Parts: sequence; structure tokens; C-alpha cells
Amino acid sequence: MNKNSVYILIHSPLVGSLTWKLVAEEMRQRDIEVIVPTLVDAPDSEEPYWKQHAESVSQVFAQVPQDTPLTLVAHSGTGPLLPAIRESLANPANAYVFVDAGIPRDGATRLDLMQSEESDWAKEFQEYLEGGGYFPNWSMEDLKNILPDDELRAQMVAEIRPRALDFFTEPIPVFKGWPDAPCIYILFSEPYKRAAIQARESGWPTYELEAGHFHMLVDAKAVTNLIVEAENKLTG
Repeated sequence: MNKNSVYILIHSPLVGSLTWKLVAEEMRQRDIEVIVPTLVDAPDSEEPYWKQHAESVSQVFAQVPQDTPLTLVAHSGTGPLLPAIRESLANPANAYVFVDAGIPRDGATRLDLMQSEESDWAKEFQEYLEGGGYFPNWSMEDLKNILPDDELRAQMVAEIRPRALDFFTEPIPVFKGWPDAPCIYILFSEPYKRAAIQARESGWPTYELEAGHFHMLVDAKAVTNLIVEAENKLTG
């Protein structure tokens, strides 16, 4: 890692910043600079969700020198947002790290990306949303195997942000020339295997850690080790 680079750990818009809390603490203990922005959006805003989320990240950098390189780390549904987030930042990109995350495709909606990965499930999911459903609707019991710590699981459930159809059907842009920095893919769970295969076929260094989707809240040290070592190996 460039010694002056700052890690930006970005949570999914479906949950909250708790996702990266323990990894951020682990990084700070190692004297690694890290920022965990909170993605926010307003229900009455006329701006698309992706733009509000990109602006949420850019606002954090008002006091960060513009020549400071950034390593953007995305979990889950933030993967497709990375190009939009990158375009909102004046700082140079050092690397992109996808952690159990979707891979961007210009103009694709979240449903489009799901259909390209698991078409049968995505069709049922779309029908559920079109019927007025919201997602995620996880309970404490639903997450018990993935996140065994009761206190962390309760905090996670409290931060869940259920979304309706409009969230999953907005097209998300990818700027011409992306990726403008090296990319890394880290796979945790089965639903993201197709994304990991796509990353590998694109020539990205790809790593696998058999775990649950929120493994950064189960073994923050192991996840931190993998992110930092993978980036060190890639960027020197």
C-alpha cells in the first residue's frame, strides 16, 4: 500500500456503517489511516439513490488533502456504486477492493446485476418487489448463523434499511475509462461466486475466505489481514 493512502470502507446502502466498524478499529490499531463514511439518502429527494450515496462519501473529504490517494473498499451492494463514488472525489484512486460485492456495469440496475448472477432467484425477487415488498427484511434469527454475536446482530438488525422496487430498478452509471486503478476481489459467500469468477476472468487478483456475508464482524483481524496484504501485493 502507498504509505500515504487512506482506506475508505463503504457499507452497503441496505445496512449501516456498523459493517466496517471492527475492521476500521483493527486498521487504526495498526496505524493505518481509515475512514468509514455513512451512506445517507432522503426519501423526498429528487436525486437518484446512487448520486445521494456518492455525495455522502464525497462530503467526508472536505478536510482531506486532494493529493491523498484513496483505496476504496466496497461491501455487498456498494460494489456497483464504486465508479460513481470515485467520480465524485477529487483524490486519486490507489485501488478498488470488492468484498463479497457486486461488480459495476454501466447503466445496469441492481436487478439487472442480480439477473445476470442468479436469474431464477432474481425473477422471484422482482415479483416480490413489484407486489409491494421491501428488502432486506432480515430478523435476528435470519442472521444468527452469519453473525453469531447477539449484540452485534442486534445492532445490525437495527441498522437495516429496507428498500422498495425503485431502489433496485435505478440505472447506475459507470464512467468511461473505469477502472482507473487496480481492482481486487475478495469472496466470502456463495451468492457472490459469479462475481468472483467475473473478477478473475477480468484479470483481477481474487481471494476466497469461506465465511458468511458479514464476516468482517466475525473475524475482523482476518479480514483486515486479507485486505491489507492483497493490496500490498498488488500496489507494492
